[in-house]
Amino acid sequence: MTIRLIMLGKTRREEMRALIEDYARRIRRYAELEIHELRDGSPAALRKMKIAPGAAIVLLDAAGKQFTSQQFARWLGDLRDRGTREMVFLCGGAEGFPDELRASAKHKISLSTLTMPHEFARVVLAEQIYRAFAILAGHPYPK
Repeated sequence: MTIRLIMLGKTRREEMRALIEDYARRIRRYAELEIHELRDGSPAALRKMKIAPGAAIVLLDAAGKQFTSQQFARWLGDLRDRGTREMVFLCGGAEGFPDELRASAKHKISLSTLTMPHEFARVVLAEQIYRAFAILAGHPYPK
């Protein structure tokens, strides 16, 4: 399975970039991972990303479905086990997403009911993806 994190805007804070990279290294033990930072979420910019037709596109949205870590791991594992070869997580910038992008996403998830800075949300997303794979592998990290 390939995981792609597509983030609108740059992660400017060095400590946030370092945390994302740490979790990226951990995720790569379980899956191929690509991280992309785009200036905007326009359809043209996303077309350049060449997202596979069967990819599971997951948009982070405050109104999206909420999971516990165990539920998120099961959901990710179910998609993987049903043959999903690519998962694309779209993480917005400070201004969120263009409306057409929000409307086109098949899956919408929320990391929390709390409001958090978009750079911190990226760290939380990376950590939860790693945690999900660790849970699926029976690794002691999630305990």
